[in-house]
Amino acid sequence: MLAKLGLAVRTAARQGADIRFDWGDAANHQPAVEGIDRIYLMTPVIPQAGFTEHVSKFLDQAAAAGVQHITYLSAYGMDQAPAETTLRAVELDLLSRNEFTNSILRPAWFMQNFSEGHLVPIDGCITAPTGDGTEAFIDIEDIAAVAAATLADPEAHAGAQYALTGPEAMTVADAAHVITTITGHPVKHRDIDRQTWIQASIAAGIPADYGGMLALLTETVASGHGSRPTNDVKRVTGASPTSFADFVRRTSH
Repeated sequence: MLAKLGLAVRTAARQGADIRFDWGDAANHQPAVEGIDRIYLMTPVIPQAGFTEHVSKFLDQAAAAGVQHITYLSAYGMDQAPAETTLRAVELDLLSRNEFTNSILRPAWFMQNFSEGHLVPIDGCITAPTGDGTEAFIDIEDIAAVAAATLADPEAHAGAQYALTGPEAMTVADAAHVITTITGHPVKHRDIDRQTWIQASIAAGIPADYGGMLALLTETVASGHGSRPTNDVKRVTGASPTSFADFVRRTSH
């Protein structure tokens, strides 16, 4: 998206990027910030021990290199999280600095969880311990559009904190109904005991730490504290966020 706006972009990741970048290898952090004035900062799905210290040192390097703005991908509700929570700790570090401006993005659960994540239907069932709780699932393309806007015009978004959601709060059963209606393949939600689900997921190969994170996320939704629709995507981009039905139509072919 940034390239389409005429901006030069350099990617940094462990693989498949312009330069190699690994949070656990400080030696490759400096090349990532050299000659860069804006950064889109993302944390690993499962931050390792000491991660906040790694990020803090990276931010020191970014400041020394003359970076002017950082847009940080956090998570919905992190503004209410304890200070020691990894994502919140990084937010607080950013907010404490004045060498560069920042924008913080806090998205809801990704719609892509239904196409390539832990909510993919298997044998006609979406198995997840979310009960009747609702979540305002968001398309990652909408997150990318907001991120691009903040990086294209950082002055306009300096200090902004956006709660990014889809246009509707829905249960997993609601989502299953939409998938059924659009694809013609019957799908239903199967609620399950949370610990049983986590143990089965770990047995199937997901890391134990990730299992713990999924337990927290599903409990948040099941207890009625999932994300609620906001107007932030439209406020930033001028376009309404993608509906779940439109997402299913786009990804079911």
